[in-house]
Amino acid sequence: MRSLKKMVSSVSMMAIVLSLWSPGVSSAATPIGDANSSIFGPNVYVFDPDMPAADIQSAVNAVFTRQESNEFGTERDAFLFKPGTYNGNYFIGFNTQASGLGLNPDDVLINGGLNVNADWDNGNATRNFWRGIENLSINPTFNYTPPAPAHFSAGTTQIAVSQAAPLRRLHIKGKLNLFDFDAGWGAGWASGGFLADSIVDGQVTPASQQQWFSRNSQWSSWSNGVWNMVFVGDKNTPTGNFPDPPYTVVENTPVIREKPYLYINNANEYQVFVPSLSQNTQGASWANGATPGSSISIDQFYIVRADVPATTSATNINAALANGKNLLFTPGIYHIDDTIRINNANTVVLGIGMPTLIPTTDKPAMTIADVDGVKLAGLLYEAGPNATSSLLEVGPTGSSLDHSANPTSLHDLFFRTGGAVVGQNKAQMTINSDDIIGDHFWMWRADHGAGAGWTENVSTNGLIVNGDDVTLYGLFNEHHNEYQTLWNGNGGRVYFYQSEIPYDVPNQAAWMDGSKNGYASYKVADTVTTHEAWGLGVYSYFRDAAVKLENAIEVPNVAGVKIHHATTIWLNGTAGSEITHIINGIGGRVYGTSGSAQRQTINFYGTDAGDTEAPSVPTNLVLKETAAHDRVKIGWTASTDNLNVTGYDVYRDGTLVGHTTTAEFLDTTVKPLTTYSYTVKAKDGGGNVSLSSVALSVTTPKRALDRSAWTATSTSADPAARLIDGDMGTRWSAGKPMSPSPEQSFTIDMKVLTSINSIEMDSTGSNNDYARGYALYVSNDGVTWGSPIATGVGTNRLISIDFAPQVARFFKIVQTGTNSSWWSVHEVRVYGSVPASASIEGPATVTSGQSFDTTVHVSDVVSSVYAQDIQLSYDTGVLEFDSVESLNPATTIIGQKVGGGHIRILTVNLAGGDVNGPLLALHWKALTPSDDVSTTILLDSLALADLQTATNLGSASEVVLVKAIVDLSILNAKISTAQSLHDAATEGYSSGQYAPGAKAALQAAIDTARSVAADPAVTKPQVTQALANLQQALDVFDSLRYVGDPGDLNNDGVLSVVDLANVAAAYGKTSADSDWAQFKKADFNRDGKVDLVDLAAVAQRILQE
Repeated sequence: MRSLKKMVSSVSMMAIVLSLWSPGVSSAATPIGDANSSIFGPNVYVFDPDMPAADIQSAVNAVFTRQESNEFGTERDAFLFKPGTYNGNYFIGFNTQASGLGLNPDDVLINGGLNVNADWDNGNATRNFWRGIENLSINPTFNYTPPAPAHFSAGTTQIAVSQAAPLRRLHIKGKLNLFDFDAGWGAGWASGGFLADSIVDGQVTPASQQQWFSRNSQWSSWSNGVWNMVFVGDKNTPTGNFPDPPYTVVENTPVIREKPYLYINNANEYQVFVPSLSQNTQGASWANGATPGSSISIDQFYIVRADVPATTSATNINAALANGKNLLFTPGIYHIDDTIRINNANTVVLGIGMPTLIPTTDKPAMTIADVDGVKLAGLLYEAGPNATSSLLEVGPTGSSLDHSANPTSLHDLFFRTGGAVVGQNKAQMTINSDDIIGDHFWMWRADHGAGAGWTENVSTNGLIVNGDDVTLYGLFNEHHNEYQTLWNGNGGRVYFYQSEIPYDVPNQAAWMDGSKNGYASYKVADTVTTHEAWGLGVYSYFRDAAVKLENAIEVPNVAGVKIHHATTIWLNGTAGSEITHIINGIGGRVYGTSGSAQRQTINFYGTDAGDTEAPSVPTNLVLKETAAHDRVKIGWTASTDNLNVTGYDVYRDGTLVGHTTTAEFLDTTVKPLTTYSYTVKAKDGGGNVSLSSVALSVTTPKRALDRSAWTATSTSADPAARLIDGDMGTRWSAGKPMSPSPEQSFTIDMKVLTSINSIEMDSTGSNNDYARGYALYVSNDGVTWGSPIATGVGTNRLISIDFAPQVARFFKIVQTGTNSSWWSVHEVRVYGSVPASASIEGPATVTSGQSFDTTVHVSDVVSSVYAQDIQLSYDTGVLEFDSVESLNPATTIIGQKVGGGHIRILTVNLAGGDVNGPLLALHWKALTPSDDVSTTILLDSLALADLQTATNLGSASEVVLVKAIVDLSILNAKISTAQSLHDAATEGYSSGQYAPGAKAALQAAIDTARSVAADPAVTKPQVTQALANLQQALDVFDSLRYVGDPGDLNNDGVLSVVDLANVAAAYGKTSADSDWAQFKKADFNRDGKVDLVDLAAVAQRILQE
């Protein structure tokens, strides 16, 4: 319920009463009905420990029920707890703040729980925004009746939040979880968060929190991090070296003023406490006594209340400010018809319960003069419909005064463009004054909700900083159309930065910074000479197009600029989208959902001179996993550099085979039973290359046969399929101690006759369970086995059985030893003759007129080869054959014949050398078909000749799509014509104007056509259809143009009641009626029906005459 006590109905009377009301509060116990009848209005619930606990619980539950999923709702609430102890289990939903009214956090104790869950979204807390908890202590006993909800337990406080959910001045007397569980008890995602000036007695567990910022706090331990965890001035911080774990630790907070807060003093009077400015601090400000600072009586504040309109006008607010008042905004939504001007030094402006300011003009909602010591806290600024230049302006343009001794501080300020209401702005906040302290911002252009669209909720920039020596803690800035953060001032410092670049970029052409792909999220102007930032994370999710961002961060390369621990993340997105570099063209790209394709990290330290120092030599080359016949994964100790290591070049036998940005490399081009020598060199952003590492020698094993179609049976009840499932984590067991009798055996059916010569039984993981003896049998029918072809004694976990080649379908291994262990095997691998094969590979798609190559490969040839006969065929109407070259140094092309779509090539190997691997490169040119066409290059045969016979390896093929050159000139011309027509048109009801909504419909069609024209993979049919669709939209647009006065239905040149009668006669007709042509003119607004809207519109036109 919104109010528990009837309010005075007269607004003017209420305003008078408020101005005279004493700020003191009664010391007598009050009923719960008075909880929201304080001087702060009905949206603020002031609880007293003498109130019945059940009544407080009921009131909090009622608000939470309304606010739990009320993401963009209009309700705002605040819970204020007077000093004392409360027994309850409270949940905090959207647009709600819970605060203690004590001078120190331990003055208010909640026994039970004060939590934030994400049950409304199945444990996903990535949308748990706009709420706060501060200035109290929590003893999480969670004595809940009836039984507690799932995912909660005594001793643990759960606050599963993302952005705009500050946690301040808390004493949690137990553990703290910063996430919620989903229905399957998995850790649901969260994208927070902010913790300051707090103490947690137990462990803090972020779990799935993508990032988190903590300042001047402490805990017993911190469990983990995902991408970007930043700690400034904290105690007992976690250890480890960035980027794994992803911790950035700054020992002391250089300069801070804690956020002002409301409390009740010993005289039972409301006061606002203003903490003092402090430097180089560590730990909570109240850990060893009261926070240093001073108090201001509530009677020095002008209280703004949504339920009292007289208090909400900008005129009255500015008059109060001019008279030296401070401001306290209570929960509500405030439409601001003029700028609120903070002109006096040391003014305090405090919001409680997420008060929201929406400018109704193109002026800023609020400005702060270039004065000392303003404290601004706890407000949400929401863009209105009139493209405000800046929602908040801190200092006028050109500000230059020195405020270092008494800086203005900004706390828990949140900005929103779209989502709840349709709005636009150029910037959300502009900071012009020097020495500003920013303490937690979330600056958000909505990616969902009302008006969320690339050209609808336009927010050019989130934050613009023009002032010098500005220090920001906890900057979250997301989704704006161009730079998220644009920093023009010198001496800037940022501690923690989280930014998602916009989701909804329609195409690359719409998002270009000059000739560069996209706008950097974090842009420091080229004129800046000093700037430093710690712990930056920039994430991409290009939802709507394959868009690329060249640099996540751009800064001047000068000695005074330093970026510590920058991270880029590819969250998800359209295939082909990416962040190409982290900073200034340095750092690997992110483009996928795992490993280095998802996350890249870097440090950057600017230098006035070019970097000439090479990175250190990579050391300690090792195998990262057991070498396989077709893959080798190596790793090494990462190199260091005076600036930054950007990557590594990997060499195999002296030849460059790959590049990686991490200290490991996977080589998938190796062959079985081959010894290779690997070396690595490190590179930095200046192009310097280290010396080669010490070589690592690796020998690949022989190649096991493919077991995917095989089946297995055994004498045991254990699933025999585990023997050949490719998973060393599973095992088959005989189920009893080893004994020759009764028989313990397994049988493998290879499905076809197969040549085999070696079998491995691998018991790794059950190291003492290997067969103490064995006998191997083969069979063609699985019934007749004969004598064993091999017997032996097992001595360790890996038993290899080698034997003369056998051709069989089945084999059986019988355990013949005795031991108390149970015989078990994790994997059975089989080796034998792999048929030699040939293949042809090439690009899947080429463009008309494009030259391209296909490659002929040979594999698994074991004999000496002296000559080859290769024959191919192709479609001469689509492709033109150019030439062929040998890719194998031992292979020489002796002759070739080309004609009629056929190619025959003869080659020789004079030394009878190895022909495996790439053999030939065939050079082609695509012709110019009128439409896209798929064509097949067929390798008809590839015959290999030794000294006795020629063996044909069979056929193979490669399909290539040849894309016709698409002429976009007609479509682009039509787009240009349509855009010009749209821009020149006006909507209205006069002659020559267009029906309301006509321009929006045409613009949507234009944008769709543009997206087709910008698609690099567009086809001719798609262009033809786009052209037709756009022309249809133009025809519809033309039909919505009024010729003559649309209200003059009888064409007599006069607007009169006769015209109204014509509409009335047509009332109810729609475009679906057979006689619509007769009545169509009565459809005044051209929406395909004649209704009350048309009657009213014509009536208004008549009345306007």
